[in-house]
Amino acid sequence: MGASKYISKTLQKEWKNIEDSDYNYGSLMQKKEIEFRKEKNSVVRIDKPSNIVSAKSIGYRAKQGIFVVRVRVRKGSGTYHRPKNKRRPKRQGQAKLTRKISIRAIAEERASKKFENAEVLGSYKAAEDGRNHYYEIILADREASTIGSDKKLAFLFKGQKGRAERGKTFAGRVNKEDNKRTKRKKVRKKKNKNNSSK
Repeated sequence: MGASKYISKTLQKEWKNIEDSDYNYGSLMQKKEIEFRKEKNSVVRIDKPSNIVSAKSIGYRAKQGIFVVRVRVRKGSGTYHRPKNKRRPKRQGQAKLTRKISIRAIAEERASKKFENAEVLGSYKAAEDGRNHYYEIILADREASTIGSDKKLAFLFKGQKGRAERGKTFAGRVNKEDNKRTKRKKVRKKKNKNNSSK
């Protein structure tokens, strides 16, 4: 069994708050969450990824031009102001409202806005507490010569500007597909209603 399997096993134990005879893995996750919560800025550049296995699967390498960012996004479906007049309670739009974009995709967009010269390769969840989600996002500097010479990352130079905003990452693609499905369902419901009224 390789080192990556051992690392992924320990991280799974941290997420599940398992307490063995040897060690309490839940305390490790608690310490991480406390450190993340103390950070003043919501977007923070870090030296190394906390989950090296998932970072490498996305495209992280310890080379010049690639770096990691931790983003904090608060939980919940966002704030929606209640309309004050000319609506009955049913149509006031308070319940079942969503952002129409996943929190992971929001974290990727915030990271790309902070670092405009870099493009998002991917992301993974680092931690979660009662208030916030914490995501680690892998970014690659477009202007770095090391990335241009790398065959696997050279695609970033051709029409890949603003990947996170245009839904080119994995999280963005999932959002696009989900939104298309919801649109199809709405169209079907309208057709069924019209047919039933006839």
